[in-house]
Amino acid sequence: MSQIVSRLPRQIGDAHIRLLRIYKAVIENGGFAAAEVELNISRPAISLAMNELESLLNMKLCQRGRSGFSVTEQGEQVYQASLQLLSNLETFRSQINAINTELKGELNIGITDNMVTVPQMRITRALAKLKQRGPDVVINIRMIPPNKIESAVLEGRLHVGVVPDIRTLTGLNYTPLYNEQSLLYCSDEHPLYGMKDWQITPQQLAEANTVIPAYPQSADARKQHTDLQTSASSTDREGIAFLILSGEYLGFLPTHFAARWVREKRMRSIQPQSRFFYTEFSAITRKGARPNLILDAYMEELEKLENS
Repeated sequence: MSQIVSRLPRQIGDAHIRLLRIYKAVIENGGFAAAEVELNISRPAISLAMNELESLLNMKLCQRGRSGFSVTEQGEQVYQASLQLLSNLETFRSQINAINTELKGELNIGITDNMVTVPQMRITRALAKLKQRGPDVVINIRMIPPNKIESAVLEGRLHVGVVPDIRTLTGLNYTPLYNEQSLLYCSDEHPLYGMKDWQITPQQLAEANTVIPAYPQSADARKQHTDLQTSASSTDREGIAFLILSGEYLGFLPTHFAARWVREKRMRSIQPQSRFFYTEFSAITRKGARPNLILDAYMEELEKLENS
């Protein structure tokens, strides 16, 4: 039986790394179309890159066509190997940064969804200060769920993450950032919108359709949902807002995120004196990680803003 031989050269250059980065983006976005935005290249260019990579490796990495997009067994193994290679490259850059005092390289940061409206803007301001200190620094932001941020920081795929303080993992350092308030909202099309808070009875609230988060919540948040009729769920806060604005659901949102619709009188809070909870957010980094001047500079700027 003849053996299938990969045509990948002994020396892997920038062109091969580029193909692997494209492949990684395609897998993580679930197809060519969704990867266009992240990669900022056209779908035909992505298709050509994938064909070239499959030709080099002499493997079928994914199936694409009318039936949809799926990854082959070999494709999944190549994806995992690519993650390891790209992580090792970034580790090498970090080690060099620790030797060279000039800030050059990447900062990979993961953030929980819809935090851009937080008024303190510590994340944004710290990123601005970092860019001023190191104009050549490349900043990569990923908006992903908290549990994936934690895993990526622990595995070294992210340098820093921003997550709610729902649990504390022993392998992570925590730097407090924000204390976020959430209230119960309805839209202007909901029957409760025109009622005074004192007119709304516990039974009316208990019978109203409510959307709940499909991600981990604090004990206080879970307690606020116990006497509500949960008939929908969402994996992120934007999805909760969509359902509230439908006029059919109540739901909890952070005050800073809901502020735009409150100003437009498209939403109102319900019984804010009792229907609320707080969520604390922290920046997380991996304990025992190798020295990284870019990460150290960013965390230094975050801490300066806390004290300002």
